[in-house]
Amino acid sequence: MKIIFMGTSEFALPSLVSLIESPHKVEAVITQPDRPKGRGKKIQPTLVKKLALEKGLPVLQFEKIKDQNTVEQISLMNPDLVVVVAYGQMIPESILDLPPYGCINVHASLLPKYRGAAPVQRALLAGELYTGVTIMMMDNGLDTGDILRQERMMLDQDIDHGSLESALAAMGGKLLLRTIDDMLSGSLRPVKQGPAADDYARMITRKDEKINWQYSAEAIHNQVRALSPAPGAYTTINGVNVKIFKTRVSGREEGINASSGQFIEKTDEGLLVQTGDGCLEILEVQKTGKKRMKALDFWLGMRIETGIFGNA
Repeated sequence: MKIIFMGTSEFALPSLVSLIESPHKVEAVITQPDRPKGRGKKIQPTLVKKLALEKGLPVLQFEKIKDQNTVEQISLMNPDLVVVVAYGQMIPESILDLPPYGCINVHASLLPKYRGAAPVQRALLAGELYTGVTIMMMDNGLDTGDILRQERMMLDQDIDHGSLESALAAMGGKLLLRTIDDMLSGSLRPVKQGPAADDYARMITRKDEKINWQYSAEAIHNQVRALSPAPGAYTTINGVNVKIFKTRVSGREEGINASSGQFIEKTDEGLLVQTGDGCLEILEVQKTGKKRMKALDFWLGMRIETGIFGNA
């Protein structure tokens, strides 16, 4: 099968590798244009572009995938199938209708739950017990196409965004090949999606990153792991901005006469802080401009005794 692959972020890499190592032919890889990144704002290629070039694949980059010239270039390649994984632009109907087998997408949730740009982070923020991957036929809606295959994964309640996304990406790459095999054999039975609930996976904003210590220990723990390793949930302690990357819900229910955000005591592994419901043990942090460190090392430098987390 002649395939055009469209992807940009790290999540797309296992799917591209799966296609490269399969009997199918990747005609071309389409990815986002090179952008400035990092502190120096140097122009850098996408991770997908780097991999494609290493494997000797043709790479195309378009500012707007909807442009007529772009559609014509893709049409001239005469693909049997287009595979889209974390590409970053809405695919127009003019491209969706081109290949005989259509366009399929690898999405990091069990659709129709968590349609949108941040399904992994939103699932963790909500404290879901499981999530998974969906391979769907693309239509002109946002993650609304027919479901081709799904695979479910139980969640460790301490897993963070980085680890979960990597696991789902690997799962998606394997599920993608099985889906294409079923497509060719004619054994696929697409399933219409039901209506989405109130769980649209909108992009993470700065507002999502700020910790409110009046929330429960469990809710803050979910926030921290959903935003780790990037962009990181943040707070302040004695006026110092601090990002928190790893926590643990403590079995201790509350401190003595402690208010929300109050430092209670140093533990063997971290710092115990009172929340609106229960205590949270902080294990790894990062001060602005510094490296990520163990919370105990942070405590040694700050000598926190009675500080309040979240104070201005």
